[in-house]
Amino acid sequence: MDTKADIRSQAWKYILIVLGAAILLYILWYLRAIIFYILVSFVLSLTGRPVVDLLDRVRYGKFRVPRAVSALTGVVVLWGVLLLFFRFFIPVISFQAHELAAVNTDLVINNLYEPLQRIEAFILTLELDVFRDMTIAEFVSQKLNSVLNIDFFAKIFSSLATLLGNIFIAAFAITFMTFFFLKDDRLFLEGLLMFVPTKHERSFRHVMSSIRYLLMRYFIGIILQIICIIILITIGMLIVGIRFNNAVVIGLLVGVFNIIPYIGPVIGATLGIFIGVVTHIEMPFYGEMLPMLLYMLIVFICVQLIDNIIFQPLIYGSSVHAHPVEIFLVLMIAGSTAGIVGMFLAIPAYTVIRVFAKEFFNNFKLVKRLTAKI
Repeated sequence: MDTKADIRSQAWKYILIVLGAAILLYILWYLRAIIFYILVSFVLSLTGRPVVDLLDRVRYGKFRVPRAVSALTGVVVLWGVLLLFFRFFIPVISFQAHELAAVNTDLVINNLYEPLQRIEAFILTLELDVFRDMTIAEFVSQKLNSVLNIDFFAKIFSSLATLLGNIFIAAFAITFMTFFFLKDDRLFLEGLLMFVPTKHERSFRHVMSSIRYLLMRYFIGIILQIICIIILITIGMLIVGIRFNNAVVIGLLVGVFNIIPYIGPVIGATLGIFIGVVTHIEMPFYGEMLPMLLYMLIVFICVQLIDNIIFQPLIYGSSVHAHPVEIFLVLMIAGSTAGIVGMFLAIPAYTVIRVFAKEFFNNFKLVKRLTAKI
């Protein structure tokens, strides 16, 4: 009887745990916007932490910079960097969007007619019968018309305009919370500890300390990596002969997509070559455009080698401590479940999960193996 009662007690315990987890997930989903603001504020506070720490070390006799002033300076620096970024890139991107929308797709097809014919002839020799209903030229023309469409870009800008109201609200909320996270670096932790049982507080503090250290190094490293890649790609494109506005946009695309390991550089390079083709379509293909595209490809490869040899070991080696196969599988799972956004967030999320697993589930063999280098 006691055994049956114990089984029923255990069953009810697990049912209540599952029910509690489901309620918690529903609350988190319902409050997802606020949670998003908190997480963004926490990440910004990590990137602004070096400014606060630097000012905290400034002393003149008994005088030291007040913590509130240090936090406010950190917020001002973060906003200054963001505003400079948008002030420089938004006009360039806007100009590029209008330039792409004004491209004559018929001219593109005419200039690429001969190489497209060669590709089509090669496909026919393979007897794949891929383009039975249309030629490659018609297929490319159809895709270009769908992408290089002023309505497409107009929808993007109109969607951004409708978000401005929410953006202002989000900016105020994020700025407010970032200031207090910088002013009191224990505020975020103490807020989370309210939901942690007392017996696990010590372990949780240790976990959060590790996560804070790893993520701070990761995000600061990522920002520096993006800046360096944008500069290198832009300079490389200018040397190749790409116009300045186009070179900057290509550098921005490659730099941002490079956050995604393995796949991101390929996406960025593909978009860069696409921009290079459609914005220099007046060039003769074999005499000028093909050499230019080859030089662009050489620039992408050289920058990627610099990134792999110098930048990534410094960033992932000091924060992620994961095998490349692990990272690749995590990216594939994140991409299939949450698309590009999931791939952007995959590495930091995986880092957090591994730190928690090492602290609370280290008795499992799989966890020991995956977290051995943390």
